[in-house]
Amino acid sequence: MELLVLGLNYKTAPVEIREKFTFSDDSTPRALHLLSQTKSIVECVILGTCNRTEIYVVCDQLHTGRFYTRNFLAEWFGVDKDVFSEHLYIKENEEMINHLFTVTCGLDSMVVGETQILGQVRNAFLQAQQYETTGTVFNTLFRQAVTLAKRAHTETSIGQNAVSVSYAAIELGKKIFGSFAGKNVLILGAGKMSELTAKHLHANGAAHVQVANRTLERARTLADKFQGSACTMEQLPEALLRADIVISSTGAEGYVINKEQLKPIMKQRKNRPIFMIDIAVPRDLDPALHDLENVYLYDIDDLEGIVQSNVAERSKEAERIEVMIAEEIVAFTQWFQTLGVVPMIAALREKAMGIHSDAMNKIENKLPNLSDRELHVIRKHTRGIINQLLHDPIVRLKELAAQKSGSEVLEIFSTIFALEDILEREQKEQEWMAAKQKAKEQSQQAGLATREQTIR
Repeated sequence: MELLVLGLNYKTAPVEIREKFTFSDDSTPRALHLLSQTKSIVECVILGTCNRTEIYVVCDQLHTGRFYTRNFLAEWFGVDKDVFSEHLYIKENEEMINHLFTVTCGLDSMVVGETQILGQVRNAFLQAQQYETTGTVFNTLFRQAVTLAKRAHTETSIGQNAVSVSYAAIELGKKIFGSFAGKNVLILGAGKMSELTAKHLHANGAAHVQVANRTLERARTLADKFQGSACTMEQLPEALLRADIVISSTGAEGYVINKEQLKPIMKQRKNRPIFMIDIAVPRDLDPALHDLENVYLYDIDDLEGIVQSNVAERSKEAERIEVMIAEEIVAFTQWFQTLGVVPMIAALREKAMGIHSDAMNKIENKLPNLSDRELHVIRKHTRGIINQLLHDPIVRLKELAAQKSGSEVLEIFSTIFALEDILEREQKEQEWMAAKQKAKEQSQQAGLATREQTIR
């Protein structure tokens, strides 16, 4: 068996390409079913996020796995392979394992160390498991990936340092207020960065969001996203009386709020602390505001400085996680390479026991006067001889199968002990059982469809 991932992400494909390859929640189960029925594909998981679409497969051969998975993408989305081939990355076996672990730990994300991808990978795996498109290999691999990512975020501080301007603002606010519970947020202007920062504040418990803008209608549109209120710039002094946090990004010429305007307002507020974030370039808020007591003013450069510092800290933590990933790759690879040992050992024991049984039959025929006790003793000791003879080859087989040349070792072992016929028979039996199960499921689905039509 071979492992493959084919995908497109924010590094390899622009958004106009990525958006052509989006699996909806409703379509993913059908896609999984179709892919699992595709030639060469043994197991599969589909991972789809706003930044990536990836198809993980266990296949019988690498070249056929690549071919049929690429064909599936082209046919499912109705896009010619020439359109996306240059944006498609393909990773095989150990490289694929490393990629999955790296993605799940958040090291391949736009924001390094983010935890959202962990939940997305877990959900993709659980959905594939629900629709029975995973088996022994992926059930082990994806559980290991999720467990590793959880451990990485628990044992390191990679997720504790803000690496975006909006998150840096949240981090600063927590240092000032401790908690945003019950705090009022005032947004000046309706810029995207202001909206994103307000979104994070709202999610962190801010009680009320008010938007001030020259155009009242635009202010209302943004305020409605947070179940907030709107006001005009003329009503700004009154809004500043209530605000605990001010986010400004208006694009205005000159300062929207200066020191002389805010000074009397702070007296009315009885110097209650106010946290002011100026994301505008040129700046909206007079730098002299910082001189006022209990006014905490930060501009875009302050936030960017925090971000750069935290990016460096995350990079250090990422190096620690990479060591953890390397250890997990070794563990999984050793397990995966020994998978073929189990049927090989079973086949060897079956052949040995068959030879033993034939030998015992011959002994009974040639020595018909042996008592049951004598036959029992002979059977026990001859079986012991066989077990001793098999012990060392089986131990060595397990050791050699865990090496990179494991598949070659298994093939040589099979040839030396002439196990091909037994292994082929077992494989045919497994295929027959799988076909029988598939026919049963199709029959049940057909019966269900017939009953639904009858009801209608």
